[in-house]
Amino acid sequence: MAEIKEVDAGSPAARAGILAGDWLLEINGHKIADVLDYRFYATETHLDVKVHRGPEILLFSIDKEEYEDPGLEFETFLMDEKRSCRNGCIFCFIDQLPPGMRETLYFKDDDSRLSFLQGNYVTLTNMSEADLARIVGMHISPVNVSVHTTDPDLRVKMMKNRFAGKIMEQLRFLKEGGTLLNCQIVLCRGVNDGEALARTMRDLESLYPAVQSVSVVPAGMTCHRQGLYPLTPFTPEEAGEVIDVVDGYAAKCRKKYGVGLFYAADELYIEAGRPLPGEEHYDGYPQIENGVGMMASMEGEIDAELPFIPEDYDIKRKRELSIATGEAAYAYIVKQVAKIEKVCYNTKVHVYKIENDFFGHSITVAGLICGCDLIAQLKGKPLGSKLLLPSVMLRAQGDLFLDGTSPADLENALGVPVSVNDCTGADFVRAILE
Repeated sequence: MAEIKEVDAGSPAARAGILAGDWLLEINGHKIADVLDYRFYATETHLDVKVHRGPEILLFSIDKEEYEDPGLEFETFLMDEKRSCRNGCIFCFIDQLPPGMRETLYFKDDDSRLSFLQGNYVTLTNMSEADLARIVGMHISPVNVSVHTTDPDLRVKMMKNRFAGKIMEQLRFLKEGGTLLNCQIVLCRGVNDGEALARTMRDLESLYPAVQSVSVVPAGMTCHRQGLYPLTPFTPEEAGEVIDVVDGYAAKCRKKYGVGLFYAADELYIEAGRPLPGEEHYDGYPQIENGVGMMASMEGEIDAELPFIPEDYDIKRKRELSIATGEAAYAYIVKQVAKIEKVCYNTKVHVYKIENDFFGHSITVAGLICGCDLIAQLKGKPLGSKLLLPSVMLRAQGDLFLDGTSPADLENALGVPVSVNDCTGADFVRAILE
């Protein structure tokens, strides 16, 4: 049951007479507990909608197009509270946050509904057999699963949850029900690497083709790990060894299935000092949101954009601007900017590498750079007519960095307009040439 906060004007629900303030009970005889129930049962062309209004239970009949939204709005996206994480993962990034940040940053979500609706990764540890059966029954697919290891005892140890060891049983159930799966392995040095990693890859390969892709991503470690499990980062040599294991196994999968199935994160190649693979390595980038193939994808898009820049584009135009990024992507961004400057010879772009003083220098990705570090390290430097930043530095609404600083705060502190661009090659080129 969920309270209806608003009914869209002119919508099928409005025409039927449903009002804001009604409580949604059932659709076509099915009880509605959350957004998955609502979206699944509201796809039909005819809906019998039961609502609670004051002391009365009312039934409304709605006729609409198939998959047309009935037009009901609810207090929350999920029509329910988010399910919080019950694990105590030894690598959890939220446990490594300093005190005093926004309260919402400390919430650990592990909600399977967000896996389907927004692509979040979930551990399945807080899901009952009935929850898994609902995923299968509703044909929800794909589901993104944080696996980390398939060794039951090791997974319990890593996640500090006695239910964590059932992962293969759960994945097999989803496979048999026709659910497709994308998986991730957060790799911790000396814990789930080596033979444990080899076992996990063998187990997940056994679930192909239900398992469509698996990313291998090194655990991020901030300077705020006091009192937490003792983890240390991979050395460049060790990062190279991980790549050899993952890419070697992927090569075998490619021969058998036509896809690599297993993909090492860009961060591992950068740490190892190795060149990134080309586009063909990533099989359509199924794990790009996990930082796998993001740079290869962006470079391919930039190369595709360059031929469309007119030869005389810069004859009457001079521009100077700046870009800030993390240490991991710095050399890559410098390389891409050089390509653009070669075509646009009157364009000068300053590229600045920002060290992460807020979270510690072991954090090198652009997405975890805070506004305070941008201000401290860019103040007084030539920035040109604007400062370009990747959108991953800001939360989804585009208004705040992790430390609570806003783009407006940056503009005031640095005296230059701030422009945020998506992490795509086409947007990158257009943002520079705007």
